[in-house]
Amino acid sequence: MKLKGIFISVLATLSIGLLLSFRFQNPVAEEILKSIPIVDSFKVIDSDPFFQSTYEVWLRVPLDHNNPNSPKFPLRAYYSHRSFTRPMVVVIDGYTMYTSKANELTKILGANQLTIEHRFFSNSRPKDSLPWQYLNIRQAAADAHMVISAFKKHYHNKWVSTGISKSGQATIFHRRFYPNDVDVSVPYVAPLNFSSEDKRVYDFLSKVGTPECRKKIKDFQKALFKNKNEILPMLENLAKKNRWEFKMGIDRAYDLSVLEYEFSFWQWGSSCTEIPNANSDAKELFEHWADVNPFTFFEKKSTEKVLPFFYQAMTEIGMYGYNIEPFREYLPDKKNITFEFTLPDSVNVKFDSTAMLDIYQWVRDSGNYMLYIYGGNDAWTSTSVVPGNKTNAVKMVCPGGSHSTRIKSFPPELQDSIYHVLEKWVGVEIN
Repeated sequence: MKLKGIFISVLATLSIGLLLSFRFQNPVAEEILKSIPIVDSFKVIDSDPFFQSTYEVWLRVPLDHNNPNSPKFPLRAYYSHRSFTRPMVVVIDGYTMYTSKANELTKILGANQLTIEHRFFSNSRPKDSLPWQYLNIRQAAADAHMVISAFKKHYHNKWVSTGISKSGQATIFHRRFYPNDVDVSVPYVAPLNFSSEDKRVYDFLSKVGTPECRKKIKDFQKALFKNKNEILPMLENLAKKNRWEFKMGIDRAYDLSVLEYEFSFWQWGSSCTEIPNANSDAKELFEHWADVNPFTFFEKKSTEKVLPFFYQAMTEIGMYGYNIEPFREYLPDKKNITFEFTLPDSVNVKFDSTAMLDIYQWVRDSGNYMLYIYGGNDAWTSTSVVPGNKTNAVKMVCPGGSHSTRIKSFPPELQDSIYHVLEKWVGVEIN
């Protein structure tokens, strides 16, 4: 009996595994894809069981949407069908697409899902080189508009756009330029920065958490600087083991990573109780530092993968900087540090606040049916959207939440408030 039970259990496990990885073809979905002129190719891929089928789709979009004769380049999307009677959630990515799985909002609404990769990330780019002048929020929003328009004629229920972090920004930007593409938008943890060094971040970091925790963070950072001679060899060994390269040199990467620690600590919701005392030994200091603030943020290959983000941050969508005042005695810098150093020497940038000020005015005066989700302790919340009282937008801030804040992160009573808004706006019953 035991052997039989084991055999049945193994068989069941294998069946579940096959189910989870089975590629479900859908003739109706494929007919839709064949009917869309901008679709270049598609293939069925491993499907989330939440959907009937999922396809990786390659589309052709113009490099310059303002020029009818503009060259085309490939743009990738994931198209997941569940039911024609359900809403469509469109994930407007701000980076490369990391998953084709159903996201939180899609599951809550029992929806179909269309995920659109951001231009110039991964292989969604011109083949030979990047024409940086076409990497801006208007062109990216026009990409999303073109893809949504192609699919919208086939799905007649409510459309909801969403995205997380930079993808949340892209969700807001698209909605500003194409307000009728979707009925509702739910940007998660999306900052609205007004410069390449938005100084509201410094003000936020001076007040978040408790005074005791903030002091402990500063003392820890100073301990890393004071013990640099001992700790730097540990970073060098780790870099050698992982084959990391640092364009700015490992010595400078060390300093930048010390400065990044504070922002990263609050961004990802680390615990103050886990910060070592400033007089701890070098090994303990290093291990905690590595846990909270991955050094790959400054690593050459990692930076190159998200180079379009840094370009946009330094030209249009803004960023934070590092306040060097508390650490002047340890640094050669005479002014605060911003992220221009991430860009190739051949790329010249100048920040123009016009685009973000326009977005600010829109969310204040016209951004209707926008549900903003934020974490209360997330460093990016320092530059969060402030909806105007002329709109019916809703901003929900999860107490103590980090950049990982999702609807499920909220206390039950606040989750109920979010569900009530979604039910009212999308017209679905949420269980």
